[in-house]
Amino acid sequence: MENSVLAQSELRGYAPVAGPLHTISVLAALAAFGGWSFWAIERLKATNLSRVRFYALTLLFEWLLFAFVMVGVWRFGASVLIVLGDHWHSLRQLLRDIGIAVGFWMVATVLLWIFGWLLRITERSSDVRFELPHRGIELTLWVALSVTAGICEETIFRGYLQRQFLALTKNVPAAISFSAVAFGAGHAYQGFRMVLLITLYGAMFGILAHWRRSVRPGMIAHAWQDSLNGVLAAMARR
Repeated sequence: MENSVLAQSELRGYAPVAGPLHTISVLAALAAFGGWSFWAIERLKATNLSRVRFYALTLLFEWLLFAFVMVGVWRFGASVLIVLGDHWHSLRQLLRDIGIAVGFWMVATVLLWIFGWLLRITERSSDVRFELPHRGIELTLWVALSVTAGICEETIFRGYLQRQFLALTKNVPAAISFSAVAFGAGHAYQGFRMVLLITLYGAMFGILAHWRRSVRPGMIAHAWQDSLNGVLAAMARR
């Protein structure tokens, strides 16, 4: 009987995928890493050290947290497909999600440019330039980090946290908003205005994930956007 009730609740979309203590642990880990990132970026600004260590530690953290989330979902007895969305069963489905990712990226790029202009975000007002790669190993690690961010961050924020907030609030806009705020707060090292912009960006990804019932298109768009930023930054420095 209990399993039947859980299955019906999952179909309604309001079932949690992990326990509250697990979610609190995930949020605490994100807060701790956000604090470390702020400190690390300040050191990069002050000493102009290589970004390789920052990239490597960020890669390690994101994959460890991804694993922690997946293990928590598995131990709770929920299906990881609730978090990730259904598998691709054909080339057509893969190409469809790639097309959706491209369309989303184009629309999001325009909206972010508009919001960035309204927030008066310039290169000088953002600390993101200290994070971007130069060339060589930095650029290679940046692309690896971008793909990692696409997979791990979309899973953690849109697949897991958004689902948990939905189970808590029973309200889709609230769940998307809370997840977006957590996403933006995790980038506090980029400055207040960038946090606002990234929160809006997170909300866009949240809407996409809810509409598609999958984080896969968001993974593709996220990885592409971050990779492109790094490549363009490296090219501009030559």
